[in-house]
Amino acid sequence: MLFASLQYMLFLPAVVLLFWFLPKSFRMPMLLIASWYFYSCWCPPMVLLIIAMTVANFYMGRMLSRAPKEKKRTIFGVGTALNLLCLGVFKYGNFAVTNVSSVVGFVSGNDPHWTLNIILPLAISFFTFEFIHYLFEIYRGNKPIDSFVLFSLFAAFFPTQIAGPIKRYPDFVKQMTADRPFDISLFDRGLMLIIIGLAKKVLVADNLSALVNMVMTEPGAYGSVELWIMALAFTFQIYFDFSGYSDIARGSAMLFGYDIPINFNMPFASKNIAEFWQRWHMSLSSWLRDYVFLPVWFASKRDRWQTHKALFLTMVICGFWHGASWTFMVWGAFHGLALIIHREFADWRTKTGIWKTFFEGQVFRYMSIVMTFLTFCVSLVIFRSPDIQTSYSIIKRMFIWKNFYSPATDGQFLMARPDLPIIVPLALFILALMLIQNLPLSALIEKKAFQTTPVPLKAAFYTLLVVAMLVYFPSDSQPFIYFQF
Repeated sequence: MLFASLQYMLFLPAVVLLFWFLPKSFRMPMLLIASWYFYSCWCPPMVLLIIAMTVANFYMGRMLSRAPKEKKRTIFGVGTALNLLCLGVFKYGNFAVTNVSSVVGFVSGNDPHWTLNIILPLAISFFTFEFIHYLFEIYRGNKPIDSFVLFSLFAAFFPTQIAGPIKRYPDFVKQMTADRPFDISLFDRGLMLIIIGLAKKVLVADNLSALVNMVMTEPGAYGSVELWIMALAFTFQIYFDFSGYSDIARGSAMLFGYDIPINFNMPFASKNIAEFWQRWHMSLSSWLRDYVFLPVWFASKRDRWQTHKALFLTMVICGFWHGASWTFMVWGAFHGLALIIHREFADWRTKTGIWKTFFEGQVFRYMSIVMTFLTFCVSLVIFRSPDIQTSYSIIKRMFIWKNFYSPATDGQFLMARPDLPIIVPLALFILALMLIQNLPLSALIEKKAFQTTPVPLKAAFYTLLVVAMLVYFPSDSQPFIYFQF
């Protein structure tokens, strides 16, 4: 069930009405059943997987909390290993077998073409990370969730089920057990987030995808400028697509009185790559920091090079988490190296006095923002490409300016669809607006100024976005990009 679908637009209000009209004791079970139904709409048998993993982690958490101190480490290790094994089999089984088959073919000269044809369960990366987080926190001494219904809802809560944000169970449990009275202001804020999220997805991201897909189908037919435009377009596409999803998820959760973490905080205003990862996909970045980087770092000598190793390993894992492909691993390694280079440069900058005035000035600040943004754009070419060779070819053509545009396109590059000349400036305008205000567009509704805006003005704003979506609704609307992870 896609957020940007009529089915969801009927499902969400029905569940919200049931939630607020039912007695309090029935709300959580109803919301859990609705969440499992939401997941089963994609592939009914696969809901059994998330239920089985929920049962296993629920009892593993109880065992971990009651175990003597000397056994906790073993139980935690077994629980984490089982979660990772499940993720590995379903997400990386095909990848592993295919690569082993290629190696055998290379050695023997006869590729057996082995394959498992395993179906990748929707959102397995997200709820597996939430389960591991839960066991880790119990191992640290936090109390487990006593109610199976509440624990199941923590993992299955449908607004965040498919692509996050990745929740932290202590915060979410407090909200599930709190006495939440009905508040009409939740609908004012929640519906606005949903409408803005849909506009980001339908109006901007889906229309930009036409341009990106056209170029990526035959990248060798395009020149340097066109490839740079494609890279910029995909950067805007993935931002508006994923932040749009996050807005819809937050808005949907808000209708039930839940406040889930934000996932983006003006990432394109970052002055360096480290700051960028504090602002982009924040729930994943903080998860990797707390459960990968810090444990690895604390287990090492914590010197300069061990820190670099921990950073690099964390980002490679981040890349591989995104998908079973060498392109994702290289993308993660790219960012690992970028973080190491940034740390080395920052250390050198503090020790040199010659350029101190320049480094502290506004010119360097804006240069840093532009360089960080362009670095991310180049990395996304690797992320989007079907294989390493294609990404290398595109990046090479981007930086070796043999021609500004390809004669084969006959100047019709931006006419991939008639409305692209409108959509591209629109995306740039929205991005400029966000940079000027240093504020995500969706966060406007969090401000009291907007909440106190006269109803007619807010209604006009809603109407403007809805009309724009209807006018520019693409005929080939795509699923959210992060659904595949």
